[in-house]
Amino acid sequence: MLAYIIGVVLFALGICVSVALHEAGHMITAKAFGMKVRRYFVGFGPTVFSWRRGETEYGLKWIPLGGFCDIAGMTALDEVTPDEAPRAMWRFKTWKRTVVMSAGSITHFILGFVVLYLMAVTMGLPNLTPADPSPVLASTSCARTATTEAQAKDTTCPQGAARPAEAAGLRAGDKVLAVGGKPVATWQEMLAAVQATSGPTVFAVQRGDQRLSLVVDVPKVQRWSSAGVREVGMIGASPVVPAITTQYDPVAAIGATFSFTGTMFAETAQRLVEFPERIPAVVTAIFGGERDPNTPVSVVGASRIGGEAVEQGIWVLFFFLLASLNFFIGVFNLLPLLPLDGGHIAVVWYERVRDWIRGLRGKAAGGPVDYTKLSGITMVLVLIGGAVTLLTVTADIVNPIRLQ
Repeated sequence: MLAYIIGVVLFALGICVSVALHEAGHMITAKAFGMKVRRYFVGFGPTVFSWRRGETEYGLKWIPLGGFCDIAGMTALDEVTPDEAPRAMWRFKTWKRTVVMSAGSITHFILGFVVLYLMAVTMGLPNLTPADPSPVLASTSCARTATTEAQAKDTTCPQGAARPAEAAGLRAGDKVLAVGGKPVATWQEMLAAVQATSGPTVFAVQRGDQRLSLVVDVPKVQRWSSAGVREVGMIGASPVVPAITTQYDPVAAIGATFSFTGTMFAETAQRLVEFPERIPAVVTAIFGGERDPNTPVSVVGASRIGGEAVEQGIWVLFFFLLASLNFFIGVFNLLPLLPLDGGHIAVVWYERVRDWIRGLRGKAAGGPVDYTKLSGITMVLVLIGGAVTLLTVTADIVNPIRLQ
């Protein structure tokens, strides 16, 4: 239990640090371009302590959830003092404002990459191999009846139990090419072919440079599954399971991390596309339905999974989740929706394109976008975001996703 609590706290702390660094990304780039940064605080709520260095106030607040960076004149509607007006953010060039507003997401991407690189050179990166391994035997065992879940999970062999695969001459390392003349490419395909057959069956096998034909006398046994107990063919064999992770030297880890990061970006984009259609499953889970492990999770759910990973000693999963969350937050924050940074970037580039078109037509540049006209859309998006957050947090409390 203590390990679980430590894991939850560490994961939550990792998220808080990530979000605080997100705001630091905005601050550093804004200062670099000459914008005035009034305040940079970690956390929210009442101030614990603060200090001033130069023109910026730095501090810590009581609620350690994220932070904020107050840049003078982020929009033309923001109030600024006469001395701040020349350095108001909205007066700067489009590309500079874009850099500042995207710096938070870029910080998340850098953090995710660093976590993955450190994993690559220490504990290794997870192998993103297909869930279904090749039909290569790791070992042979027995074929026996199992009418309950507990019996099905028991891998011991009773004395005198039939060993069809071993009796036919199958060995560890053999790759099954076909069962009864039916080609198989994966372990699941081989398993389905075996379960559908019985009696003497020809197995085409690759053993090193040799191609063999071995006859296996396949018995029918009663086997439990989630679909119920049914009679299936069984030979008594287990597959070679690919290594969970691959470790790299410091140089090779750079390329491996870039490749792995690209894969994670693609998966993150796919999850964002599928996000709306998975919300109904979250509602179902709240009211007692089975929790789909592919449903969205909140910070609470992610922290709980991180805690379970530490409790079970699966540190690879802990850091993988932390990197994944950074990539997700970074991509999500760039969506062109207010009040996200991506929404502010969209407004900035709308102004740029609009003024370019006006210039082609011989007109003067238009004024800054009036954010008050977008307040209605912004409020709707905030309410939707709040509702989704409430749903996922509730589901993660009453029906959390758990590690098996």
